Amino acid sequence: MIGPLLNAAGIVIGGCVGLIRRKPLAAATESYFRVILGAFTVFYGLRLTWISLGGSWAQILKQLGLVIVSMMIGKLIGRAVRLQRMSNRLGQQARERINNATRGDPDRLNQGFRTCAALFCVAPLGILGSIQEGLSFYFYPLAIKAVIDGLATLGFISLFGPAVLLSAIPVLAVQGTLTLVVARILEPILAVQGLVDPINAVGGLLVFCVALVMLNLKRIELADYLPALVVAPLLCLWCHWRA
Repeated sequence: MIGPLLNAAGIVIGGCVGLIRRKPLAAATESYFRVILGAFTVFYGLRLTWISLGGSWAQILKQLGLVIVSMMIGKLIGRAVRLQRMSNRLGQQARERINNATRGDPDRLNQGFRTCAALFCVAPLGILGSIQEGLSFYFYPLAIKAVIDGLATLGFISLFGPAVLLSAIPVLAVQGTLTLVVARILEPILAVQGLVDPINAVGGLLVFCVALVMLNLKRIELADYLPALVVAPLLCLWCHWRA
């Protein structure tokens, strides 16, 4: 539960700073934070993939091949069920609320809570981070998300007011529940079959893809790749991950 607690704390801290500061970050400062966070995301994503691989070079190449195939199949499934479209729709609704936000709006607090809760809870990095912590206590992706959400809250607080701070509650509830379900139910089953590493390897590459989006290096439909986390253990069970 370290990651969900850090994420919730990041939102609260960012919101409190925004209430005190009441001045948006300069463009140069935002760019600086983006680059630093992107670098950390690249490192911790690739690190997770690397430590999940093992054996001889031939085995590592086979494992990488299985990871890539899992991601390809996962994307096909995600596209078929329109995961990215649903994510884009939520993002568009959030942008409309942000653009229409005014200080005199009597529903401003409610809109702010709903908008930030939706944005923070459905972010792919939040789902990935919760799964990784539940599987292997790898809380670094959620720690990075904590800083990202804290900086976002700092800006949202001027638009929606202090209700933005309350979005930390659903974030903690959703991520905490997902982490505990994975840790208490899925991890023991997967560990017996030796299938934790394949999921971590795919998750690490997806975290790396998040960095590419953050740094505006490549547009990637991240939500469509999430089914790869389910495909990977099934494929590796059939093909024998460590063989």
